[in-house]
Amino acid sequence: MNLADLQGDFQSMLAASMPVAGVPAGPGRAVYQNNYRAQLVGCLEESYPQLRAFIGEEAFLHAAAAHIKRRPPHAWTLDAYADDFCDTLQALFPDNPDLHELAWIEHALDQAFIGPDAVPVAADALAAVDWDHARLQLTPTLHLRTAATNSADVWFSLRDGGSPESEMLPAPAGLLVWRRGFVSCLRALDAIEYAALTQLQREGSFVGLCTLLVERLGEEQGIASAGAMLADWLGSELITGVENE
Repeated sequence: MNLADLQGDFQSMLAASMPVAGVPAGPGRAVYQNNYRAQLVGCLEESYPQLRAFIGEEAFLHAAAAHIKRRPPHAWTLDAYADDFCDTLQALFPDNPDLHELAWIEHALDQAFIGPDAVPVAADALAAVDWDHARLQLTPTLHLRTAATNSADVWFSLRDGGSPESEMLPAPAGLLVWRRGFVSCLRALDAIEYAALTQLQREGSFVGLCTLLVERLGEEQGIASAGAMLADWLGSELITGVENE
């Protein structure tokens, strides 16, 4: 047996609840297994405190145990172990989009906090912009996803010590996470603003944004909405660059 085989067997022993061939039995094995699992459970608990409070200790530990069996650590830092917990939740609770969205919110907030810095656009930098050829750059800490439930309201309520109830939204909408200064922020988006930011993140064109909104809302309201959204995004420090094509 070479070193790689021995390391692989040892990893399998740590993750499995049964003895693994190639790893000697002994009282120390249980110590290694317990410490390994306790550290990984602790990582998930620290990364998803609101989800843990929402689904309860028993359900959370069940999900954590399933995740440990499914996914060994994959990076040099233990913080990265929380990255794909959402996949395990979707496998365990396929009919609970509120749990998937709540877990996404917590993970996105953490990722936004450690994301790269970017200076927001100053208002006086817009005077010379040719809006017919402008491309907007969004902050690199921006994260977007669709939402089927009131998961943003649930997260805010849990943060404030409440006991919220989740419910399905009347129509699909969106979630936005980004960092403003040193604070990670969360916002629920309606379907129009979610589509607008998704388009902008993908293409960057201000004309393309206006075209999308005109198609959805009509010419007058679409152009007005583009201006209002741009003003709001600038004020929220979502825009970090404006260039002419």
